[in-house]
Amino acid sequence: MMTITDSYTADGLQPTRVIADLKALRQLTGDADGAQRVAWTEIWQRARAWERERLADLPVTFETDEAGNQWVTLRGRSDKTLLIGGHIDSIPNGGWLDGCLNLVAGYEVLRHLASQMAQSGQPPPVTVRLVDWADEEGRFGYSLLGSGLAAGTVVADQVRHLTDKDGCVLGPTLAAYGVDLDQAHKAQRQLQHAAAYVELHIEQGPVLESLNLPLGVVLGTFGVERHRIRFVGQSAHAGATPMHLRRDALAAAAKFELAIRDIAVQHGGVCTVGHVSTKPGVMTAVVGQCDCTLDQRHLDAATLAAMLREAKAASEQFAREERVSVEWQPVFSVAPVHFNPDLINMGDEAVRAVAGTSHRLPSGPLHDATEVARAGIPTVMLFVQSLNGLSHAKEEDTLEEHILMSVQALDRLVFAAIAWLA
Repeated sequence: MMTITDSYTADGLQPTRVIADLKALRQLTGDADGAQRVAWTEIWQRARAWERERLADLPVTFETDEAGNQWVTLRGRSDKTLLIGGHIDSIPNGGWLDGCLNLVAGYEVLRHLASQMAQSGQPPPVTVRLVDWADEEGRFGYSLLGSGLAAGTVVADQVRHLTDKDGCVLGPTLAAYGVDLDQAHKAQRQLQHAAAYVELHIEQGPVLESLNLPLGVVLGTFGVERHRIRFVGQSAHAGATPMHLRRDALAAAAKFELAIRDIAVQHGGVCTVGHVSTKPGVMTAVVGQCDCTLDQRHLDAATLAAMLREAKAASEQFAREERVSVEWQPVFSVAPVHFNPDLINMGDEAVRAVAGTSHRLPSGPLHDATEVARAGIPTVMLFVQSLNGLSHAKEEDTLEEHILMSVQALDRLVFAAIAWLA
């Protein structure tokens, strides 16, 4: 008897259904300002209920784990499991594709698998699970919360007292949605039989568009170093203090911001000063204190460490030049994650079959795939082009023809991964 992985066929796959679903979700959970599926809110709950409705006619089971992650399971002949992942939560006023494309495309893959099951008369050789990770966007400032709890990289006491922009505390907010942080570590059992993980995502950047390519395969996610930096000089009257006698904290910070751009270019990474604040912050006073943030990213750990050393050395140099002091406070650090070479090759084959050509690129943004890979599970991601490189904004968009191609590539990758695991 033929099995569903003996030879791949796209018969039964309907990628256009994905676009219809995405538009329906946008209508249900968005407004004129963009997507509003912020984690741990009524709209987010509404989106998850919609997910379950869309899959109710399939031979699947549903489960929400102790960390709030929602699982859909298509049982195979083996407990060995292939995971398809994504997240339906968004930032406030977010884009219509970030996160949810992963899941809605995953629905169609499950439908295709179910169709093939009906034709072959037997389930796939391995179990396939679609997971909607909770709070990928980091409502409380800690990204990848649900996947991090499941992977065991997040400890409850690290996050329970975090607050969002409105002052809501993480622990009680999650409790209102049935998540007890002291039990959230039990979500790790969900990965017990996981043998591979695949994820589709919009690129969120301009690389594929600049190459005029619809799809790409992700090599891994950048390591990240985030720090707060404080330059302290002396506030003084703007009219009475000659330029050569000033101890201007902002002058040191301004030099620093320009220097980290050169550091990024020299090392092939990215460096960003995303926030700057000054005191006393009035027009007629020299800046006595300047606080800024630094975000550095690279795919190579040694290079990332070198970028950090050079940034610290630059800050100290400019502090001396401006006769101010400088202090660093670490905020967040994660090592680079490299995806599985075999799955990368499968992703390449799937993309070439659909688009004719492929491109391998790293991911600057973090994804739930990062946490899954850190748990030791072979992982890969596919990217689909983002128009104008935009994401986390209501203008976020991808050509419909490219969305259709991304669904086809994901489907091929899933079937290849099933055969690989069988």
